[in-house]
Amino acid sequence: MEKGIRVGLIGEAITTVTSDLTAITMGSGSVSVYATPAMIALMEAAAISALDPHLPESDTSVGIEIHVQHLSATPVGEQITAMAEITHIDGKRVKFELRAWDEREIIGQGTHTRFIIDADEFTERLTGKKDKEY
Repeated sequence: MEKGIRVGLIGEAITTVTSDLTAITMGSGSVSVYATPAMIALMEAAAISALDPHLPESDTSVGIEIHVQHLSATPVGEQITAMAEITHIDGKRVKFELRAWDEREIIGQGTHTRFIIDADEFTERLTGKKDKEY
């Protein structure tokens, strides 16, 4: 198993809501509030920060599943904090519990699964897929 990966590890990611991260700009809605896709990306960044520092240099992780509820709207200018905790490890499959808060309340929660991969092998497969004629 990879060095030091264990249930209970926690990662965090923080951002400030800018106009680039709103639903209007991202195309996920018609109001100028923090976009769900931006929240999901921040949650994934938190998961990466919990997992990737414990992987060998040749490995990385990719997200393969996410289930998220966006519970509350956040206006431009507020800070968002996302947290991801490793809750289950099954070989190369790592599951996380996710949460996100703005400066007032919890705004999102869910679960996420990442898969540990060899970065070079992944790149080779991807290049082969790109070069393949259909």
